[in-house]
Amino acid sequence: MTMVGKKAIRGELLYFTGDPFVMPLERAMVYEADGGLLIEDGLIKSAGPWASLKNSLTEDICVTHYKNNLIMPGFVDSHTHYVQTEMIASFGAQLIDWLNDYTFVSEQDFQNKAHADRVADLFCDILLNNGTTTASVFCATYPASVEALFEQAEKRNMRLLAGKVMMDRNAPKALLDTARSGYDQSRSLIEKWQGKGRLGYSITPRFAPTSSPEQLEMAGSLKAEFPDVHLQSHISENKEEIDWVKALFPECKDYLDVYDRFGLLGERTILAHGIHLEERALRRLSESGTALCHCPTSNLFLGSGLFDLSMSRHKDHAIALALGSDVGGGTSFSMLKTMAEAYKVSQLCGNILTGPQAFYLATLGGARALGLDDKIGSFEVGREADFIVLSLDNSPLMTQRMKRAEDISDKLFALMILGDDRNIRATYVMGEKVY
Repeated sequence: MTMVGKKAIRGELLYFTGDPFVMPLERAMVYEADGGLLIEDGLIKSAGPWASLKNSLTEDICVTHYKNNLIMPGFVDSHTHYVQTEMIASFGAQLIDWLNDYTFVSEQDFQNKAHADRVADLFCDILLNNGTTTASVFCATYPASVEALFEQAEKRNMRLLAGKVMMDRNAPKALLDTARSGYDQSRSLIEKWQGKGRLGYSITPRFAPTSSPEQLEMAGSLKAEFPDVHLQSHISENKEEIDWVKALFPECKDYLDVYDRFGLLGERTILAHGIHLEERALRRLSESGTALCHCPTSNLFLGSGLFDLSMSRHKDHAIALALGSDVGGGTSFSMLKTMAEAYKVSQLCGNILTGPQAFYLATLGGARALGLDDKIGSFEVGREADFIVLSLDNSPLMTQRMKRAEDISDKLFALMILGDDRNIRATYVMGEKVY
């Protein structure tokens, strides 16, 4: 889909140009109390103070003014499972039992294309309703589940990464592929969907316990054959899981080494959770350019542990960090709620997560972790015009709290603690309003 024409959007404007964890906020964040965007053919033509921007507008340009609303890049959900949409909030159990009792049962429904179409349609709408314009998504083992999601994302012109789960052991027979079929099906999907419109493919071994060494080797072969595709998986989420990996791969130094030995690390790889990683693995993540995704609502819901977001632990290693909803282990599609839980987890770890830092992780930080920051995540000239309009007065409580806000950092903090999908006044994809 090609966007044509020009339009202008006016309101409070905010975006990041750098990382507020490692540089002063005034250098990392751009904020205009009365700002605007000029959009041409779906791309950012200019962004800045409205007083300057309006002088470049011609009479034919339509201006939309969002008073008392914050305009910022769309949220990036760097780890989620669309095939778990219907089983969100399934009661009880930690990771392994939860997978066996709920996830593996629910995902078998996705061999039915009609079912996959329906859930994919719902999933994409829910993302946009929550201000999420880009996501990195796990599908099921069935190729039809990938086709369904990409078809719905393409219909909405969304920038989306997704892949068929590769899983050839330690799961119900109806869900298993083989090392060869996982490779062949993934390769076929890559050839069809990688780079089609705004879509990208992610090689997706579920996690080390459900892939044989032969399958992980095949995943590594795919990564080498298609260097432009992404790779996503899980790591060190649960202590029982970690012990399981040690038993399955006794020759490996640690959980990360399993992926490393099969050539799965790199700048286009993102691993979810990483709660219980040790120093050697952190150094290797940094050396390889592999990103980590923090999934706080899932980690709390499943009792997996507290991800230490402290900069002494992660940013000293220059590891790219992002946020993920991890639905359906995660309990909300809202990245605002995800940020709020990340703040609470940081508090329990003895650290502070500021509002600007959290919003960075959900926008430019997520884009960087996924290697998409040349396309999304900011309002730099030439970026794709995926953005959201956040209401600052959608309830009496929010209105009253914003009156007491000392500055934009305080507004962001209040928004992440009190906010949810009701704060999303509008979502735009490539400059077109889709919610």
